[in-house]
Amino acid sequence: MSFGARVLKTGIAVTLSLYISMLLDFSLPVIAAVAAIFAMQPSIYLSWRNLLDQLQTNTLGAAMAMLAGMFLSKDPFAIGIVCILVIMICLKLKMEETIGLTLVTVIVVMEASGQWDFALNRFLLSLIGIGSAFLINILFFPPKPKEQFVKLIHTVFQKLSLLLRTVVSDEIKENVFRDEKRRLEAAVKLLGEKYSLFEEDLKKLNKAKYSRIRHIVVYKQMLTTLHKGAEVLDAVEQHYFQADRTPEMDAYFDRHLERLIKYHEHVMLKFDDKLKPDSSEADRMERDNEAFMKKMISDYSEEREGLLRLSIVAAAMYDYGYQTGRLDRLVEQYNRGPEEKEAVESLIAWFKKQFPLD
Repeated sequence: MSFGARVLKTGIAVTLSLYISMLLDFSLPVIAAVAAIFAMQPSIYLSWRNLLDQLQTNTLGAAMAMLAGMFLSKDPFAIGIVCILVIMICLKLKMEETIGLTLVTVIVVMEASGQWDFALNRFLLSLIGIGSAFLINILFFPPKPKEQFVKLIHTVFQKLSLLLRTVVSDEIKENVFRDEKRRLEAAVKLLGEKYSLFEEDLKKLNKAKYSRIRHIVVYKQMLTTLHKGAEVLDAVEQHYFQADRTPEMDAYFDRHLERLIKYHEHVMLKFDDKLKPDSSEADRMERDNEAFMKKMISDYSEEREGLLRLSIVAAAMYDYGYQTGRLDRLVEQYNRGPEEKEAVESLIAWFKKQFPLD
């Protein structure tokens, strides 16, 4: 984990919860600090949902712990039984994320052995920690998953570009390729998580307005295109070098892959509004893609083993180009603004049918 806003905010939330606890003269303020750590979330929507869920499960857990403490004291076996019951209830309510902090509340409340004043004190400490984390998360450096997603998109694309440009030509060292590919896979996984946070915030905290839907559709396609580029790397690694090839075919695959990554770069620059609108590039890429597949099949029609392996690589490259072309058209419509609203909405309707957001 790298140092960032969430790390800083966790420290601030812990400090705030401790100060509030000491100001109110509560004993064991460390309980509030622990609750603040558990309650810090990576997005505004998750913070709000976590706050509501934690209030429900912690209140329920504290009530069960108080009753159990009155009749069963703080016997370890009894605490374990109550913890099991609380976990089952949280799972039933589909609030798995709250289990950790709720169990902390159960244990510290049961430790009071039925003394209502101490039990209430410790329950309130948990609420102080939860509330502190929520306030700090929305007031100080509020999470911006959209900005984080866009920044990470460019980082992932640069990693993908390096690998695609060198993988077929076999220029890159094997150990460097493996290391860079692992980093790319980790970055793509993180990118998917950032997209999920961004989509959730946009759908849950805002009304589904036209401009916001456009954001989701374009970013979803960006993520899909990067996934397809990564699949090309997997296909080349597993099948390309095991197939019988000619030097001419190597050069042809390398040129087409270079064409694909340049086209992807072109679309990214267009999304950043650095290039003039040009919808003809998508049509040219579609023709090039089809010509590539036809040439590959015709050249290898008599070599079945080579054809089967190279067909997998070629299909992955074709799909990558196809998805890049779809991204290009979406970006074109996205940059044209409200005057093209009807055309964009038609494209969005098709996209949502193919890739449901829910």
